[in-house]
Amino acid sequence: MGATQEEYYRGVRMIRYDLVKELAIALGAAGLLGLVLAAAFSSPDVPQVTIATWAQSDPLDFVTTAADELAGSTTSAGYGNPYNTAGEGQSWGPIGPQKWFGTRIPIDSANAFVIQPLQRASFSNANLASALKTWQDSDADQQGKWLDAYSKALPDATVTDGNVAVVAGDYGPLPVMMANLLGIAQAGALDGLLVSGGHFYQTDYTQPLLFMGDGGYLSGLADQAHLTGSQWGMMNETGSYPGQTWLWLYTMWYQVFPFTSDDGFLGLNAGNADLGIIILMTLLTTALALVPFIPGLRDVPRWLPIHRLIWRRYYAPRRSSASRIEAPQL
Repeated sequence: MGATQEEYYRGVRMIRYDLVKELAIALGAAGLLGLVLAAAFSSPDVPQVTIATWAQSDPLDFVTTAADELAGSTTSAGYGNPYNTAGEGQSWGPIGPQKWFGTRIPIDSANAFVIQPLQRASFSNANLASALKTWQDSDADQQGKWLDAYSKALPDATVTDGNVAVVAGDYGPLPVMMANLLGIAQAGALDGLLVSGGHFYQTDYTQPLLFMGDGGYLSGLADQAHLTGSQWGMMNETGSYPGQTWLWLYTMWYQVFPFTSDDGFLGLNAGNADLGIIILMTLLTTALALVPFIPGLRDVPRWLPIHRLIWRRYYAPRRSSASRIEAPQL
């Protein structure tokens, strides 16, 4: 028969430790601190960023981005998988998950963000319908000439009462198309058009985020809130509130070589930083899990006995039994 619990622990030194009491104190203190901080600072209440707020706050950036979508020069247009095949995607040697999984969320930026919303709005707008027909009936060369001229005129455009106006030029149907798209966006309709997926609950915001990410408005807000990658944004929160501090190790790698360099080292660089850091963190996590089995590394606690400092009461020298004998009462 196996040893009883009393026999098993016989000779092992024990000290009193009230786990329930410590847990109750910790929960009580944390709860009280949370209530005090919530009463004093409340919680972040940053307004939702939508395409409507973008079009209202910076109509010129919105129109410029829409024109770039038609030209196919935006980030989303050339991103590659899982949205399209225009880019190679991130890879390191033979490791290329983007290519492995293919185009799972097909998005044609020009059609999804510009043409299709305008087509829906053209049913009751003859002028817009005519402009769209002119655009779609033109060949790629003619469309490119219009876009080139319009894009060159946009930096000098003026914004009046939320409307964008460029100097006179040969832009084809683009001014009519852009004016209508801007109006749709400012009214809030484009937000709904880009999330409509045929489901009762609309929770897929991929298209609005990609469209806003192609412009400068969203990145400007992120920079103001210290949420960009170069600002350790992954572990930050809006305003002065603490963020996800446990993500410090992930975002730290984005700040150091080779993930900050275009040339990099051993094929790892800024261009494939996301994939490289995922691989690195996977290796580090695996190494951490295997610490008890790695010779040398598993002996570090014996070389650096920090645990003895933490449990100093347990490791304190024992007093001899003779020293604990009290003097007899007279």
